[in-house]
Amino acid sequence: MVDTLGVAVVGFGWMGRVHTQAYARVRHHYPRLSLVPELVTVAEEVPGRAEEAAAQFGFVSTTRDWREVAADPRVKAVSITAPNFLHREIGVAMAEAGKHIWIEKPVGLTAEDARAVADAVAAAGVQGTVGFNYRNAPAVEAARELIASGEIGTVTHVRVRLFSDYAAHPEGALTWRYERERGGSGVLGDLASHGVDLARFLLGDITSLAADTAVFLPERARPAGATAGHSRAAGGELGPVENEDYVSCLLRFASGARGVLEACRVSVGEQNNYGFEVHGTKGAVFWDFRRMNELGVSRGTTYQDQSVTTVYVGPGHGEFAAFQPGAANAMGYDDLKVIEAYRFLTSVAEGRPHGATLTDAVHSAAALDAMARSAQSGSWAEVTGRA
Repeated sequence: MVDTLGVAVVGFGWMGRVHTQAYARVRHHYPRLSLVPELVTVAEEVPGRAEEAAAQFGFVSTTRDWREVAADPRVKAVSITAPNFLHREIGVAMAEAGKHIWIEKPVGLTAEDARAVADAVAAAGVQGTVGFNYRNAPAVEAARELIASGEIGTVTHVRVRLFSDYAAHPEGALTWRYERERGGSGVLGDLASHGVDLARFLLGDITSLAADTAVFLPERARPAGATAGHSRAAGGELGPVENEDYVSCLLRFASGARGVLEACRVSVGEQNNYGFEVHGTKGAVFWDFRRMNELGVSRGTTYQDQSVTTVYVGPGHGEFAAFQPGAANAMGYDDLKVIEAYRFLTSVAEGRPHGATLTDAVHSAAALDAMARSAQSGSWAEVTGRA
C-alpha cells in the first residue's frame, strides 16, 4: 500500500529547486517507496518566485511567510532550504509543529544552532535529514566499505579538498553569504562543513584540529534587489566581506589518524574540485567529485611502487542500481539529492533515521566552531560538544 506525504519547501532559490526536483523524481527511481511526496506548498519571500515554482512544479499553494507552513495541517514534512541564519528558527518551529524536516547544512550558524534543531527534532519525535549530499555518492559509500574492511590496512592520514570559484569574481554581489550575522562562517559553513562530514563518514570522529583562515576579497558591491545563486553587482556601494574565503586545517581523529582539510570559495580555475585521498598502511583510495563514479584504489602487498587501479562503481555500490543498470554509466549531482530524498522519506515511513542526521550536523558544526576558535587563537582546539 502506498500513502501520500504532504511536503513543503521553504526557500526557493537553487537548493529549493533541487529539493523539489528530487521529490518529483524519487518514485521514478524507487518505485517501491511506500510514501509518495505530494507538493503542498512553497514558501518564498521574494515576490513572484513561489508562484513561478507552483506553476512549474505543481505546488497546490504558495506563501511568502514560512510560518503559514508550520501551521498548515496538510504539510507533514518540510524541506528547509532558506539562508543559514534562518535554519534554527525555521527548523525548531517545524519540528515543534510536528513536521519531519529535511534541512540543508550547516543547520544554522553555530553548533549551538544545530544542537537546538537536533533537540527539537528529538523532543518532537519526528525525523530529521541533513543535506550532506556528497556522502551519498556510490563511490564514497564504496570507499567507506573498503576502508572499514581493512583492505588498505590501518588508515594513517587523509586529505580532503573543496575548491571552487563561485565567489572568485570581484563583482560578486555582497549577499547574505558574506555577512557574519546571516551567513555565519563563510567557506567553513558552505564547503568545509561537507569536508568535515566526508572525513567523519570515512574515518570517524575528529577530536582536535588546528586551522588558519583568510579573506582574499575584502569588499563586494551591495546588490540593488533580490538575488539568486551567485549574482553579480557591478557598480554598487561597496561593503565589507565579514567571513572567510579560505580555510586550511590539520585534523586529529579518535582512531589516531591524521588529516588535512582545505576549502576555498575564490579559487580561480577550480570548479567544484572536491575530493579526498585516504592512505593506509597497505594501500590508498582516491575520489574526485568531478569523476564522481570512479575510485582510484591501491591495494596489495608490494607497498613500494604499488599500482593504482581505476574502479568504476556499479549496481553493487550504494544506490547506483536505482539509477543505472551497469558500471561506468554516469550519475550526476542531482541524483545525490534524489538519494537523499529517498532516505528522508524512508526515515519518515519507518520511524528511524536513514542517511545523514541532525547528529551528523552537530558533529560537523562543532568542528567548524573549533576551526574558528583555532584560527583566532593560533593554536590547536578540541572538538567539544559534538552531540
